[in-house]
Amino acid sequence: MRAIEIARAVTARHTTAAEMAEQALARIAASDLNAIVTTDPERTRADAEAVDLRVASGETLALAGVPIAVKDNIWVEGWRITQGSRLFADFVAPEDAIAIARLRRAGAVIVGIGATSEFACKGVTTSPLYGPTHHPRDSRLTPGGSSGGPAAAVAAGLVPLAIGTDAGGSSRRPPAHVGVVGFKPSYGAIPYGPGFAEPFWRISVIAPITTDVADARLAFDVMAGADARDPDSFDLSSAAAGAPLRLAFSPRLGLDVAVDDEVSGVLQQAVERLRASGLAIVDRDPVWPSGLAEDAVMPLQHAGLAALYGDTFRSDPAQFDPDIAKQIERGLTLSGANVGRALEASTQIARAFAAFFTEVDILLAPTVPCVAWPLTQLGPFEIGGKPAAPRAHAVFTPYANHAGVPAISIPCGNNAQGLPFGLQLIAARGHDRVLLDFTARAERVLQG
Repeated sequence: MRAIEIARAVTARHTTAAEMAEQALARIAASDLNAIVTTDPERTRADAEAVDLRVASGETLALAGVPIAVKDNIWVEGWRITQGSRLFADFVAPEDAIAIARLRRAGAVIVGIGATSEFACKGVTTSPLYGPTHHPRDSRLTPGGSSGGPAAAVAAGLVPLAIGTDAGGSSRRPPAHVGVVGFKPSYGAIPYGPGFAEPFWRISVIAPITTDVADARLAFDVMAGADARDPDSFDLSSAAAGAPLRLAFSPRLGLDVAVDDEVSGVLQQAVERLRASGLAIVDRDPVWPSGLAEDAVMPLQHAGLAALYGDTFRSDPAQFDPDIAKQIERGLTLSGANVGRALEASTQIARAFAAFFTEVDILLAPTVPCVAWPLTQLGPFEIGGKPAAPRAHAVFTPYANHAGVPAISIPCGNNAQGLPFGLQLIAARGHDRVLLDFTARAERVLQG
């Protein structure tokens, strides 16, 4: 059942939060995906019973009895939250993140914690504590990362709603690879924290992962809105977009990158279906500063990791995932000038997107250039018939983070082996609800 359907059924007393929680716990226990790494059935049952009492007393709850999973880097009071790291193996969150508190007030019931790569800093979901998360359609493959656990849990039907984080595509690429919806809001639209110190400066967001756009919109509306504890948070306008929207399609986001032929072909077919439905979509690429690529901003992640964990790495590098250790090691070698140039590149990305969205309302583009790959690899060895670097699978998502703009991935199609990929839709900062409204329309066309 979708989140909306569960909330309606619990509100109407056709079922109970307790029944929904028991079913979700049973599904999780029977799963071998390693998507949910922590459960606390007694706590979940108590929370579900409390929701049922609230419903019985006449409260109307937007997420009444909806079972949810929360990524293992977001604080949930009383739960073991580890960031997939040995350093936090015994950490119990002292309070809820603001977004989690809002979900609970709306009646959501937490049934498990979803797997992440260590510190959410890797495009494959595996960690020193929990090992790899498997793709729901082929256990030999990865769902991607770092929100691979939440995405796989939704795709496998363990929960209808999961909450991830997105600092470079972590809650858009895994949903694209497993065939569900992942929504990255504008930076600040959902308050961030209280929680762990972030290695990402001012780009990471809380992101709902669902089976459809309506559920993503419901979860977003519950979590969104300013909170004085987060100085970057703000209130979004609820106004609808004027018509007609100015729509553009960019098959490679204006980048000189490789894309698998099947992904390109099916994506183009999806855009043609949208055009045939009456939507006027022009072909247009964003214009980026000369020579700009994701490599220009990656020093920010490496420097952030080094700032937080460099001292521990120097004393005991074996504590870390070897791939994360390499990132920390790189960060320790960076100069202030290196970091300054990366910050300037981030600013240039934001300015380029801001200029683009003065003339376009919604941009359609790929979410990923390829389908899922073997879980023993950081990325596919080849994309579009060309050798691929480890981050080549992630080329289309980080720009939205550095621009602070909302972006959503919806299922677009499958390759010949039945592996999914996604269509990404992007809008100007603060236009989250305009983007969600249009994406719901696009979803109906593509599913029709």
